[in-house]
Amino acid sequence: MTTATRATSTPSATSATTPANSPRSAPPPSLPSLTGLRWAAALLVFGLHVNNFRYFDGTAGRVVTWAFGAGATGVSFFFVLSGFVLTWSARPGDRAPAFWRRRVARILPVHLVTAGIALLMACTLEHQSKPSLPQGLANVLLVHSWWRPWWQTLDPVSWSLACEAFFYALFPLLALLLRRLGARGATVVAGLSVSAVLAVAWVNAHHWVGQPIDSLPLARLPEFVLGVAVARLVLLDRWRGPGLEASLALAVVGYFLVPQVTTDYRATTCTVIGFALLIPAAAVADLRSLPSLWRRPRLVRLGELSFAFYMVHLLVLRAGTNVIGVKPRFGLTEGLAVTALAFAVSLGLSWLLHETVERPARRLLLRRRAARPRPARQPAQRG
Repeated sequence: MTTATRATSTPSATSATTPANSPRSAPPPSLPSLTGLRWAAALLVFGLHVNNFRYFDGTAGRVVTWAFGAGATGVSFFFVLSGFVLTWSARPGDRAPAFWRRRVARILPVHLVTAGIALLMACTLEHQSKPSLPQGLANVLLVHSWWRPWWQTLDPVSWSLACEAFFYALFPLLALLLRRLGARGATVVAGLSVSAVLAVAWVNAHHWVGQPIDSLPLARLPEFVLGVAVARLVLLDRWRGPGLEASLALAVVGYFLVPQVTTDYRATTCTVIGFALLIPAAAVADLRSLPSLWRRPRLVRLGELSFAFYMVHLLVLRAGTNVIGVKPRFGLTEGLAVTALAFAVSLGLSWLLHETVERPARRLLLRRRAARPRPARQPAQRG
């Protein structure tokens, strides 16, 4: 999770009809419902990993598999959301280096800390694989997802950050091209992005690449571009999708269709349209002050912790194998108790990471640049 973007937490009823090609005089309205939705996506990924670690046996295990077996689609949600939020919050006249600096400040501190924790675990605990030097360097530099044998080194969930890093590298160019599009052009791009997701799923199903491609950054780019395109429609005040409740229903239906298809990249084909409808619907609900449970303060606060939670929860589950064993298959009561403990520890550590690493490091990295005085503009000389 990725996701690696964040919507601010104060609701706003300001209209989204700012002319798309003119500079904004104020920051864009905040979209707290998107922050709340981030927490729901992070929970799907957590549930998926609890299922993979086989905390539950029997009927309880089958229920957990039914509920969270498709949890990997939560990462797809992060990719679409990332494209949407970056487009929504893009600053007029922003230069690529300034954008990249903000992105580095946003994700790198937590990534480095969790990678360090993962390395310490690999050196001191059982059931942990030690990365080679090239694997470790590739992980730290967020290029490990380009080579399948390295994609889950150190903190395994960081593979999605490597995808996000690729998206960030391309975003200034994408923004330059897509900000010139009108509503019709943005709709065409959204349709082409969905078609690309379907095409990549077909390629994956027929093993054209010779290895699974669900972690390959280039294969996940259409989801990000889809988020950019639908954000463009909202910015132009030309979004005509269903409301929040209907969009959520479509996303849920798509999610539970996944077991009927597969658990690999093809699962994305079941959920991508629902996610592409849900995200702008939640944004429009915030802009128009329509009801949204995702705007509730507690959900928004949890959404603010979701990036750190996403990055640390799998490390907690992996460390737990040294206490409870690998795939313990507990009964219902024991499984719930162990899951609740793992969740509580993960949430506590995410709060610690957010408050002591993520926020302070971001302020520090961005403050140094902001503190540099700008040279005074000299008055034009008249001849």
